[in-house]
Amino acid sequence: MAGNLRARDIMTGGVQCVGAHQSLQDAARMMRDLKVGALPICGDNNKLAGMVTDRDIVIQCCAEGIDPSTVQAGTLRSEIHWIDADADSSEVLRTMEQHQIKRLPVIDVQGGHQLIGMITEANLAQHLSDKQVAEFATKVYATA
Repeated sequence: MAGNLRARDIMTGGVQCVGAHQSLQDAARMMRDLKVGALPICGDNNKLAGMVTDRDIVIQCCAEGIDPSTVQAGTLRSEIHWIDADADSSEVLRTMEQHQIKRLPVIDVQGGHQLIGMITEANLAQHLSDKQVAEFATKVYATA
């Protein structure tokens, strides 16, 4: 099923970023409106600067009693992992499994290092074999 698929073949395109200087409240509203649990953060140069998840906002901001409208998204970013759009599907899986991540930004390195899409678990389920998806789930959701 996977064949010679590249990251660009697996991803969902048209991904939207929250600006690094936008508030966490803006990020939360974007997540709600887009029905997603994470957003890439883009810097002033419109390049990937990080990721923020709904969990990040709840745990590191709201639970600490901090008003999300007063915190810039760029200050609360998770460690960033990304994949080249031309990477093959095995590299996509290896990256997501190694870092135990469920969302992977796709960067067009040849096209100016721009964010062009996102790979999620749903994308993997659509494009990869049942065996590959099962191995991914085992590695990403395994508790040590």
